[in-house]
Amino acid sequence: MFTEEPSTEQTPLPPESTVSSEAPTTEPPAPTSEPFSFPPPPSPPTVPSGDRRWYRLLLAIGTWFLSLLLLLVVPLIVAVPYFIYVWKTRGVPNPQALANDKTLLFFSILGIIPTHLLTLLLVWLVVTEWRKRPFWKAIGFEWPKSASPLVSALACVLIAVALFVLGAVVTSRWGGSKTQLDLLVESSLPARFATAFVAVFTAPLVEEMIYRGVLYSAVEQALGRAVAIAAVSLLFAGVHVFQYQNNIAVILVITMLSFSLTLMRAYTGKLLPSFIVHLVFNGIQSVVIVLAPFFGWGSS
Repeated sequence: MFTEEPSTEQTPLPPESTVSSEAPTTEPPAPTSEPFSFPPPPSPPTVPSGDRRWYRLLLAIGTWFLSLLLLLVVPLIVAVPYFIYVWKTRGVPNPQALANDKTLLFFSILGIIPTHLLTLLLVWLVVTEWRKRPFWKAIGFEWPKSASPLVSALACVLIAVALFVLGAVVTSRWGGSKTQLDLLVESSLPARFATAFVAVFTAPLVEEMIYRGVLYSAVEQALGRAVAIAAVSLLFAGVHVFQYQNNIAVILVITMLSFSLTLMRAYTGKLLPSFIVHLVFNGIQSVVIVLAPFFGWGSS
């Protein structure tokens, strides 16, 4: 006979929960050390492609205007401490005394150096579009590919020497009275040396970048090459008229130099050749300025 034994089968336990009943031990993420970086530059205003050449033209004209404003304001700011000193020690000076004050004239020349540095910063911001483009390549500060750099440099030096000799002939034959620049240079020996320094180390670079760099390329794209050559050349000569208003021959020489530099910029497509010509031309002129009192040049 069969007897039933108690069943050994047990009710299976529910599966172990995959979620722990204990509170999760979450640790805060370890701080990550990232190198410090400046915030990205602001994006330039979006301009429709069809209007971009006119936008660049307005921007170039504004840059040129601001460069002139800096040239008027910054030297005055540099001279303010000396003006205050004169006021406190000698009383309120009259305009005639200020015009003949050799120290004040020296400070006015010295003030051109920070003016040019601020102008370079302005040009850099405009050309790079707030640090988005390479500066030297965008402004065309390189030699043309049609000739080797050595040949191009020698040609620029020869052109500069020829322009200086031609200018000397013109001023010696048809020169008038002394210009404002002559009187400024002859006011003192420090003023003479400061003028020579500015003429070599800052003026050629700043003036070429403003006129043949920013302004020329914008006018050429908007209005064509012929208008750009005429407009930029006349503007460059025009801003120098005040310095040379007493001498029509010097104005003619500056106009000749301006057209020569702009034509080089137009037909080489680069800025470096006109800069080298400008630099050498001013360099020869600065040597004459420095040595003139020691050799009696221009004393008559």
